[in-house]
Amino acid sequence: MRRKMTHTQIIALGFFLMIMTGTFLLMLPISSQSRQWTGFIDALFTATSASCVTGQIVKDTGSYWSTFGHVVIITLIQIGGLGFMTIATLFFLALRKRMGLRKRAVMVESISYSQVAGIVPFVKRIVCGTLLFEGMGALILSTRFIPEFGLGRGIAFSVFHAISAFCNAGFDLMGVKVPYSSFVDYAGDWVVSCTIMALIVIGGLGFMVWDDLWEKKWNVRRYTLHTKIVLSVSAVLIFGGAALFFLFERNNLGADLSIGDQILTALFDSVTARTAGFNTTDTAALSGPSKLLTMILMLIGGSSGSTAGGVKTTTIMVILVYTVCGIRGHQHATIFGRRLEDDSLKKATYVLFTNLGLALVGTLIICGVQNLGLVDVLFETFSAIGTVGMTTGITRELTVVSKLVIIFLMYCGRVGSISFGSALLERKALPPVTAPTEKITIG
Repeated sequence: MRRKMTHTQIIALGFFLMIMTGTFLLMLPISSQSRQWTGFIDALFTATSASCVTGQIVKDTGSYWSTFGHVVIITLIQIGGLGFMTIATLFFLALRKRMGLRKRAVMVESISYSQVAGIVPFVKRIVCGTLLFEGMGALILSTRFIPEFGLGRGIAFSVFHAISAFCNAGFDLMGVKVPYSSFVDYAGDWVVSCTIMALIVIGGLGFMVWDDLWEKKWNVRRYTLHTKIVLSVSAVLIFGGAALFFLFERNNLGADLSIGDQILTALFDSVTARTAGFNTTDTAALSGPSKLLTMILMLIGGSSGSTAGGVKTTTIMVILVYTVCGIRGHQHATIFGRRLEDDSLKKATYVLFTNLGLALVGTLIICGVQNLGLVDVLFETFSAIGTVGMTTGITRELTVVSKLVIIFLMYCGRVGSISFGSALLERKALPPVTAPTEKITIG
């Protein structure tokens, strides 16, 4: 009897098909400014990076790809950020077709929603909220880009970067000035920097958090535990990270900047490291402590059910709370007056160590086939698995094998390393057989 595909397998297959479609389109001569065919590996790398909202590139987005190529890339980013099942749901609604229970269940899995009931209205709110935030961001950015690039190009740049920032993708078109420069020219521009940061943070909080905030407004006590954890951890990571970047770079990249610009660049570095991938400072020139801090933030990433990647803020908080409560000898782990489920620790541990393991194995493979600096390779693999897109500049030096490793990490980082493993290995539940228990020594 033919076995039906599981929800995770459907999601994994959907992303794969989207990537392959994008690869074919980007290979076409019409996609490059030179009107020449683009190699399969480079097109695959770019399509994967866009679909998985990462931002690592082997070809400068602004100077290499044509207008058609830019449209393909930003379309992949938008679909990848929202999730292809969200777009599929919109088509069903537009055609006035009913969604069966199975399709709704896949939708729930795709966007990490908590229940099947109410999923369609929730998707509608996601799309409306996305268009609202991206539209506002594009409008604000246009006040800077239209005077600089002209009306048509300024609007196109504003829309492209608003979508890329909200989806935490990290793709930019600023290579038309200097290839691979990102937003370095706007390091002291508070309008551009703050707009990009706001879009990154809003997109990285997650759809469930938006919904909770919209429903309960300023009534903090009524927020769900998920919302409280996401908001508190995000605030600590953003402002704590900015303080550390300011401290580490004050005599390095910030030596020639005013105090105000040092604060702005430190805040931008902290926000973008959590899966966005833009930069207003030279990433390769960051000090050693700043690179380590960036890797930590890239590993953590954003929040569940958002456009961001990483192991997620809730994962880190669950492990931290269990650790602290265990050290104190508490029987249960509690936070904000609520007890955490024991199952949440298992899931958090799976996610953290699977992502960490994949990044380290990827690092070993790349170091084995290329003579590159260990720190640079670690930075590259953590950026890929966290779907961040930041690099110290070695992406363009990668061989085919190394590119394939990064492609695989980006794919796992977006689909979810656990979901990817489940998609390959998941089977129907077998009759429970319990092995005998034996104690071992820990620590």
